[in-house]
Amino acid sequence: MKFLDKINSPEDLRKIDIKNLPKVAEEIRQFLVDSVSKTGGHLASNLGVVELSIALHYCFDTPKDKIIWDVGHQAYVHKILTGRRDDFPTLRKLDGLSGFPKTEESKYDTFNVGHSSTSISAADGMAAARDLNNENYNIVSVIGDGSFTGGMVYEALNNVGRKKTKLLIILNDNGMSISKNVGSMSAYLTKLRASKAYTEAKSDIKFAFDKVPVVGEKAKNIVIKSKKSLKKAIIPGEFFEGLGINYMGPIDGNNVKELIRTLNKLKRLNEPVLLHIYTKKGKGYAPAEAKPDKYHGVGAFDVETGEPLNKTTGETYGAIFSKALIRLASTKKKICAITAAMPDSTGIGNFSRFYPERTFDVGIAEQHAVTFAAGLAISGYIPVFAVYSTFLQRSYDQLLHDVCLQNLHVIFAIDRAGIVGDDGETHQGVFDISFLSHMPNMTVLAPCNKRELKDMLEYAVSNKGPCAIRYPKGVCCDVLSGSTAPIETGMAQKVYDGKKIALVSFGTMMKNTLEAYSALIKAGFEPAVYNARFASPIADEFIEELKGYDYIFTVEDNIGAGGYGSNLACRLVEKGIFKKFHNFAFPKAFIPAGTRDQLFEKYGLDGKSIANTVWEFVKNGKNQT
Repeated sequence: MKFLDKINSPEDLRKIDIKNLPKVAEEIRQFLVDSVSKTGGHLASNLGVVELSIALHYCFDTPKDKIIWDVGHQAYVHKILTGRRDDFPTLRKLDGLSGFPKTEESKYDTFNVGHSSTSISAADGMAAARDLNNENYNIVSVIGDGSFTGGMVYEALNNVGRKKTKLLIILNDNGMSISKNVGSMSAYLTKLRASKAYTEAKSDIKFAFDKVPVVGEKAKNIVIKSKKSLKKAIIPGEFFEGLGINYMGPIDGNNVKELIRTLNKLKRLNEPVLLHIYTKKGKGYAPAEAKPDKYHGVGAFDVETGEPLNKTTGETYGAIFSKALIRLASTKKKICAITAAMPDSTGIGNFSRFYPERTFDVGIAEQHAVTFAAGLAISGYIPVFAVYSTFLQRSYDQLLHDVCLQNLHVIFAIDRAGIVGDDGETHQGVFDISFLSHMPNMTVLAPCNKRELKDMLEYAVSNKGPCAIRYPKGVCCDVLSGSTAPIETGMAQKVYDGKKIALVSFGTMMKNTLEAYSALIKAGFEPAVYNARFASPIADEFIEELKGYDYIFTVEDNIGAGGYGSNLACRLVEKGIFKKFHNFAFPKAFIPAGTRDQLFEKYGLDGKSIANTVWEFVKNGKNQT
């Protein structure tokens, strides 16, 4: 029997002799590759932390001791070791195993995560609560070097070093976030990797003298005081210890025995410690080792070749955006492109090949990206920040205060808007209309097809002020592909004339709306169809046009609260127009993992459900909702 077959909890893992743990790691890697090849998921990051995950659960008394995983897409091994191995066929599926730590899922998941740079702050708060309760247990924050470009990390480190409470921070350094890391912190960590001799000596001295009473303490203090001159000769900087956090490492994070030996020492210390480990992203699976960025997040693939089983056919919205931006930049020399550590997945990677001097990768630092863009804009440039909807949420204040307040010409290309599917609650882009459209000066658009995406980008570049264009993950929709109606500020495009009923679709929900339209025509109705285009502003002329209908239905892939339908309803009321109104949108809730089609059906946003609801609504003559 395999060792892995016997592990259904950390208690089972701890029964295994340490000499057999490399075999356990080998079995886990094989399980990960086989499982993720069928379901898709985050592979390379998990392959890199197999030994670390084993060592943590081997050394610490989980769940009494708490492990907080930053971002969390590297927590698959943690889930395997905590009794969820049999659930992996459901990974990132509707009602299945989450791709991230989730407190509702297991007592071993201590904090819900999905965005980067949060784990040290959470661990610091949990440590404060432990101390207030006079309790005694360990708290471990596991954070990658990519997350260290996020400013929240330094806010947390500043507080941890000041308080001097017992806390272990493990810096998992693999030189990658999704793409290769950028910035001076990445360069600093690269230098630290070369400083192993110093930290090994420091660790051995400290723990050796700890064993000698009285005289040992005095001698230890003398040696520790003298370490500064040694450090200056070997380590290029004293950043962490300057903050009051004891720095240890770097050590080999793929050597399970060395990790266990080190962790067993460090958990005895009653002070904040940062253990720097280096790991290989994708370790154990050759294609992932060779191209870790490609295997960061993957769909189902062939294990032998590493090739995807379901290849995407057709151009994605991101690819269309990238080509359009490159074309515009050829004549408009002030266009610059910004990405927050995701150049390839947002299309900025292609732009950088043509215009490297006008491309800026700021790392995982969306707040900085927005204000950096504001600085470019106030200096006469036209910055385009390409970012996932879920990550733009992190920069709300910068959007409002640094861009909109000054009415600066910054363009936000919001990828993965609406349903993203597999990543679930933490990544669904269903809030951006709500938090953007109420900002003064902000224009918010959404295309229904690739032609409109190109036209809207050109509109955004040509018009002053902040502008956001949102579009979903996946292949471009070809509905209304023959449309050539110009983009006019605040105006919707009439697609079909009709009587009594108006269906107003925002963005790529046009596909579902047209399916509903066809069903309603067959049922004897004659609805009009509009392509909204703008969530903000909404032109008076369009509001006046809607006066001619008895029933108005809006369709969007955002939550209803503060979304397109809410904005339109407010504008109608402002003008004294009261109609029977219904908004098809997601509820004010966190939307779980599932395919787009599954979630549209679940929440009544597929074409059939829309048609049935309209039919019932009109049949019963319902009032405004």
